[in-house]
Amino acid sequence: MPVQDLNQEVLNLVRKHYPQIAERALQDEIAQVGKLMQFRAGEMIMDFGSYVKIVPLIIQGSIKVSREDEEGNELFLYYLQPGETCSMSFTCCMMNKKSEIRTVAEDDTEIIAIPIRYMDEWMTKYQSWKNFVMRTYDTRMNELIRTIDDIAFRKMDERLLLYLEKKAEALGGKTINATHQEIAYDLNASREAVSRLLKQLEKDGMVKLGRNKIELV
Repeated sequence: MPVQDLNQEVLNLVRKHYPQIAERALQDEIAQVGKLMQFRAGEMIMDFGSYVKIVPLIIQGSIKVSREDEEGNELFLYYLQPGETCSMSFTCCMMNKKSEIRTVAEDDTEIIAIPIRYMDEWMTKYQSWKNFVMRTYDTRMNELIRTIDDIAFRKMDERLLLYLEKKAEALGGKTINATHQEIAYDLNASREAVSRLLKQLEKDGMVKLGRNKIELV
């Protein structure tokens, strides 16, 4: 592979954020075919029903992943952070199926976008890529199991507090800028229930409420 075909910036970012992708030849291929893309906070990256064209390697920021049921109700699943990717995109691109998730930039986000046509080839060609994909599936499966457990076994106030903690962690701080309605969408709950529980959490000294702002204490 000619050196001039490599994007040195992409190569440096892969080495910094994805040390598990250890094979030099694979790093070079990512630097050759990967494209840096930026998304503003709140910008949709992939919507329900769209065909997946790229696999994202997250470099900066965080991405919220959510699911929609047949009635159009949305449910928050998990966040993607730098050094991670989305296992759902692997599944959709390899099976050429439409997306069953929505991904939105939680804050300003940068990714390396890899065209889907390389996924199958790299699975057989590079052991580190195969290991990376399998670990990603395992991590996301555990996340989904925890989400199911939260819905099935936790009370709504516990789910709300856990959601706020995850959101704050994804944003790298303790202040969350979100309306009660936005939180209700993510938890598939009513706005009234979320507002009531937030007031109770404030009374218990767990959070401080402001206008479209929540601070974890």
